[in-house]
Amino acid sequence: MGDTGAVLTELNVYPLKSGGGTPLRAAELTSTGLRFDREFMLTTPEGRFLSQRDHARMALMRPTYDGEQLAVAVEGLETLFHKPVDDGPVVDVTVQRAECQGVDQGDAAAEWFGAFLGVEARLVRFTGHRPTSRGGGETAFADGYPLLLISEESLDDLNGRLDTPLPMNRFRPNLVVRGLGAFGEDSVRRLRVGDVEIELVKSCARCVITTTDQESGERGREPLRTLARYRTIDRGIRFGQNGVPRTVGPLAVGDPVEILEATEGAR
Repeated sequence: MGDTGAVLTELNVYPLKSGGGTPLRAAELTSTGLRFDREFMLTTPEGRFLSQRDHARMALMRPTYDGEQLAVAVEGLETLFHKPVDDGPVVDVTVQRAECQGVDQGDAAAEWFGAFLGVEARLVRFTGHRPTSRGGGETAFADGYPLLLISEESLDDLNGRLDTPLPMNRFRPNLVVRGLGAFGEDSVRRLRVGDVEIELVKSCARCVITTTDQESGERGREPLRTLARYRTIDRGIRFGQNGVPRTVGPLAVGDPVEILEATEGAR
């Protein structure tokens, strides 16, 4: 417990769910995760969320958002510049099996995304409140939790077992830490990053998105095939830990990471 010598090495925000990540040097941690994370989402006309699970091409989208304008770039296409709509229809939507609400962002954005994906799609912006299923937190359009943390050594361990090493972006973390050791995050319950406190509440079960090259959109068999051999826990392939903010404030790459509480039975 205490000072581990660990440091925060990456911060990533995903303003558009299932789009590419935006690496940051500094970010504001709010009660729902990094500011602007998963604030926007694509849905079917019926309100079901769209994901890289079914549409690998979504990996090619490069969204950025500064709080005033959402820009979505795709190589070979004219960039979408969208000013968020606050007074559009509030619609019921689902993320996984959770029901929540979003503000529909209008027909022009829907037409751009529909043309790119080849399916009907509506862009919505999160509104309201959505509690996490565990840990007493809240989130926007993330699958289940506001934060995902992974240690660099966990990826090093995996890459040592693969014929072709994979980048961290396959796992789409918000926070990357160096110094916890391979899967050291599994043994942490509470930690302090800089001046904010985070509780790790549930290991992350991985899906087919991890097999999607985030640069090309092409899909393969790794890393799930290899991870299944040694990281199948409670009927899921686990990699990384979902977290809930316990305090809020600024974060920056290079912040020290201090373990405040280990999980029961941790060495």
